[in-house]
Amino acid sequence: MTDLNHTRNFCIIAHVDHGKTTLSDRILEMTRTVEMRDMKAQLLDSMDLERERGITIKSHPVSMVYRAKDGKDYAFNLIDTPGHVDFSYEVSRSLAACEGAMLLIDAAQGIEAQTVANAHLALEQGLEIIPVINKVDLPSADVPSIMVQLEDVLAIPADEAVLTSGKTGIGIEDLLEAAVTRVPKPRWAEVDGLRMLIFDCIYDAYKGVICYVRVFSGEVKMNDQIITMSDERKMLVKEVGKFSPAMTKQATLVAGDVGYVVTNLRDVADLKLGDTITHSANPTKEMLPGYKEVSPMVFSGIYPIDTSDYNKLKAGMGKLRLNDAAFVYQSENSVALGFGFRCGFLGLLHMEIIQERIRREYDLDVISTYPSVVYLVTKTDGVQIDVHNPVNLPDPAEIDFIEEPMISASIHIPSESIGDVLALVSEKRGICEHTETIDGQRVMLVCRLPLNEILVDFNDRLKSITHGYGSMDYEMAGYEQAKLCRLDIRVNGEAVDAFSSIVHADKAEGRGRALCKRLKEILPKQMFKIAIQAGVGSNIVARETISAYRKDVTAKCYGGDISRKRKLLEKQKEGKKRMKNIGSVSIPQDAFIKILKTSDGG
Repeated sequence: MTDLNHTRNFCIIAHVDHGKTTLSDRILEMTRTVEMRDMKAQLLDSMDLERERGITIKSHPVSMVYRAKDGKDYAFNLIDTPGHVDFSYEVSRSLAACEGAMLLIDAAQGIEAQTVANAHLALEQGLEIIPVINKVDLPSADVPSIMVQLEDVLAIPADEAVLTSGKTGIGIEDLLEAAVTRVPKPRWAEVDGLRMLIFDCIYDAYKGVICYVRVFSGEVKMNDQIITMSDERKMLVKEVGKFSPAMTKQATLVAGDVGYVVTNLRDVADLKLGDTITHSANPTKEMLPGYKEVSPMVFSGIYPIDTSDYNKLKAGMGKLRLNDAAFVYQSENSVALGFGFRCGFLGLLHMEIIQERIRREYDLDVISTYPSVVYLVTKTDGVQIDVHNPVNLPDPAEIDFIEEPMISASIHIPSESIGDVLALVSEKRGICEHTETIDGQRVMLVCRLPLNEILVDFNDRLKSITHGYGSMDYEMAGYEQAKLCRLDIRVNGEAVDAFSSIVHADKAEGRGRALCKRLKEILPKQMFKIAIQAGVGSNIVARETISAYRKDVTAKCYGGDISRKRKLLEKQKEGKKRMKNIGSVSIPQDAFIKILKTSDGG
């Protein structure tokens, strides 16, 4: 169907767990895109990990045909998007491929942080927003107060909202009719020449790189020579088609269509997501708007527990990189952990997902080091360097100042938790810039925090303080100077690089004490005393001592002169002294695993 007036492209955006994928299931049933016998819950979530956690990790497009009440058939292209903040770039690309967005709000939980963030993303792209209040069948649903929130927080008229239930199917027909009447027809179709937006791509072992595209103008078919506009990389089209929801081959893709293009490329890293593709023989002048490079925010070392698995891990990471261009890695070597990789991720959930996929898909046991962020270090000679790994931080005498990445976070919480959340923010070196009241029960705090401080346990603690009702969304807010230093852990006088971390000078002592205490519990005793020290440069800020095994050398002395016992103890003391000079402490692998698995190292 090529009639642009009868084509509608839209996506579903929402906060995590507000029912996007379940609603997509009902839409697929309503349009009879999938036979009932093939239907299963969360059909568009194809990854095991997505089904288990109940979250969407990758965007999933699907094309369907809907017969409206006016008797005409409409071609719908729906893109189901992730809701988590780590994947917000994925959401922005999906929005760029549409003309309309269904903004889903949970009738029981109301407007949350990512609901607001995603609504702003859609407005920036100039999309028509259809507010959808989902889960209206729940006993705890409070539709009137959510309609008030819609008008107060998002400035969207409440009478535009469509009431639905993805579980029972209430209001799905009204929603599809709203898509027909309110989503505009495909835009920018009148531009000369081919313009396609790549909003995702995957690697297939048999076909090579497959681009998920939205065609804005022109048409593309098999054997066309195409070129990317950002770096002029040439490709050959081997197949085109649509998702229904499986890949279905087509003769051509025309303006307004969402589908896939199989290319002759063998590496996903060659393509940049959000890029514009055009014909190489007759290129268009102007790129589609919205393309930006995405760079990793969080870095962590990943090492195989069994060192002989290094090559297997290397191959596994290469394959993961093929399907996830935002994941970057390079090999590194640690004295304590052997050979491994320094990996870059978009955020903490992204890191967790990648690690879980390595464990499952490639059957590997891996250990990850404490996550860190990218610091900008300006040396005394004026040279500025990026530091991803604490081990690479220059000597304090060479450093002029260090800047750390900051975030602007919008935190939605119940009103009664405000005091505890403000205490948490200040503990994490953050400041609250302003507060907004959403309604009688909820407030929104806008805070500025260092990215490093929210890496490990911030979200968990926010959830426990607010009894699960708090939510957070953040965006990068530049760099800021801070008093930072490298905290080293020394065991028996030798620094252990795997435990090094960059911390704020005021927190070095507390974190050092916690790590030393934890190591004292984990490390096995030796025949001599072991000193565990936390140090910043040459200053020791914390120390614990593991006492030596003590053999009772006086056991064979029954009574007799005390000098005999003293002589034996002196002899033992001399032996231990000599052993301390020549003995070395080898830290067992499980000690690293136990330390690195405790979230705060304490």
